[in-house]
Amino acid sequence: MDMIDGQALSRAISTISQSDPLIKLLQQVRMGRMQATDAGLRAITDAWLGTYEQALSMDGFTQLDLRRLNPIPRLAVLTQAGVLSDEHPGLISLKACYERALSRAISA
Repeated sequence: MDMIDGQALSRAISTISQSDPLIKLLQQVRMGRMQATDAGLRAITDAWLGTYEQALSMDGFTQLDLRRLNPIPRLAVLTQAGVLSDEHPGLISLKACYERALSRAISA
């Protein structure tokens, strides 16, 4: 991985992490302080899905980079917690975006 690729991956991780609902908000749901259907949580989650999709749309990632950026495990946690459904348009769009990025990525 060259310097440019490493910087792109670092930027993508940083961008995605800034709006990640799993860090603080999902903990609030698990502790019963917030409902999974809370409008604020939904808004933050929807924004995060869009941010994640934008990050994956950047060029220059290797397949290894994209494996590190794989949204599927995080989406599964949000689905299991009831924050997202499998039919949520943002979830479906993000999964499709990830698959497209993976198919066009540089082999590592």
